[in-house]
Amino acid sequence: MVKGVSQQGGFTLLEIMVALAVFSTLAAAVLSASQYVAKQTTVVEARLFAVWLADNQLNELRLQSSLAPGQEQRTVHMDRRDWRLRQQVSASPDSRLLKVDIEVSAVGGDSVLHRSRGWIPVRDE
Repeated sequence: MVKGVSQQGGFTLLEIMVALAVFSTLAAAVLSASQYVAKQTTVVEARLFAVWLADNQLNELRLQSSLAPGQEQRTVHMDRRDWRLRQQVSASPDSRLLKVDIEVSAVGGDSVLHRSRGWIPVRDE
């Protein structure tokens, strides 16, 4: 060994650059995954509200004293958003029941988030 030359331990510039490249690749993957999860959370939340609205509408129809066949559309405000509910009431093969089809979509959106079908007893008046 040569006297006067100190041996210092540490990382070389190449090792540091490789470590930074690995870290940046992992950080980009985590960011992409978190953005995907955030987007899917929004979609699942919208579908959950759509199911809830359709179920509420069907239960409201069941509570009505009389229900006539036909089509109806209305807008409902829930969770700081407007939702479009379309319902179609029609006769079913069983004359004691009416068939109800409900579609829920966001106002301004083209796609139907939820479709629901139910049957309501015909009430004799």
